[in-house]
Amino acid sequence: MYKFPTTLTSMYLAMQTWRSCGMAICFLRWFHISRLELEHIEKYPNAKLISLGIGDTTEPVPQIITSTMANYANALSTADGYTGYGPEQGHKALRKAIVKAFYKDLQIKDTEVFVSDGAQCDITRLQLLLGSKVTIAVQDPSFPAYIDSSVIIGQAGDLKGDGERYGSIEYMNCGPENNFFPDLATTPRADVIFFCSPNNPTGHAATRKQLELLVKFARDNGSIIIFDSAYSSYVQDDHCPRSIFEIPGSRQFAGFTGVRLGWTVVPDELLYSNGFPVIHDFNRIVCTCFNGASNVAQAGGLACLSSQGFKAVNSLVDYYMENANILGEALASVGLQVYGGANAPYIWVHFPGSISWDVCKDILEETHIITVPGSGFGPSGEGFLRLSAFGHRECILEAAARLKTLFL
Repeated sequence: MYKFPTTLTSMYLAMQTWRSCGMAICFLRWFHISRLELEHIEKYPNAKLISLGIGDTTEPVPQIITSTMANYANALSTADGYTGYGPEQGHKALRKAIVKAFYKDLQIKDTEVFVSDGAQCDITRLQLLLGSKVTIAVQDPSFPAYIDSSVIIGQAGDLKGDGERYGSIEYMNCGPENNFFPDLATTPRADVIFFCSPNNPTGHAATRKQLELLVKFARDNGSIIIFDSAYSSYVQDDHCPRSIFEIPGSRQFAGFTGVRLGWTVVPDELLYSNGFPVIHDFNRIVCTCFNGASNVAQAGGLACLSSQGFKAVNSLVDYYMENANILGEALASVGLQVYGGANAPYIWVHFPGSISWDVCKDILEETHIITVPGSGFGPSGEGFLRLSAFGHRECILEAAARLKTLFL
């Protein structure tokens, strides 16, 4: 058996990325993992390397979507089919289809939908809206772009002595000991709260009760919630809302979500303390910093929302969730503590007393499997690994077998 060494006024912004692929971790952390992979390939050129690292999909895009995009692209070579710039806010037909598919019972209007090129780009545009003088709170661990964009915009303050935290950022611990939800009774007020559910990297989906507590906390403190629901399509539990708009009073939220296609929803009722509508400012930022999502991508998005396209996309979600189940069961069967995988395509595995990077390197050396160190997602990720369920089924099965052999 192998053993590891023990070394503004109150408002809400909700983000949702509708896609079957995951978001990449920040460049610097991925650079280290990529370098580790290249060094391993040089050392073991004949080894079959399996990546459970970066959250990127592997299965083909459904034909109904690609054929629609191809037809649209081909039509651009004709006089009748050519289109130039579209509206920065997105094509009207797609905005209407988004509302019908995702918000038909939630009083969202198509004029409140802003089509974009994906959630990560919208994070930056939202940061432009918020400015450099706000204080922020983030889940710990969490998707690194929240902190990285805060550093770029000037919100983060100085790096603390431990080199892991910034002085002006409140890190809300979200671990197994508190069911991956922060202790709001001891959380200081912040102007902006970044909250991701289902969470990347832990895979935890917040329950309705937890989100109600979060909304109350924000309302009581006059905080902004930026709610990232990038993996909402993977939620299987009816007790876990897929949209923040399911929470009563959430018309005071703005929300966003999208082959590099997403959207932001900014309700008309969302106002600054002086009564000025936030939607006007966000529209100005979009029209200034963005020329609109690709027309070809928007055609693909519209195809996704057809009955046939929606069914095809959901079949991919089911495929990746079965991958997650295979990995989770394999790791749990050898006595490891496994989280996530039930409502998100990520497995969060605990290795108590271990250093994440050491565990990552050891697994790579012993099994030729790439994983992601939990410490790359924040200080509370130390001692954990994130495994992605995105992969071909035969690779997932082989990875599960290799890991079981290693830990038995």
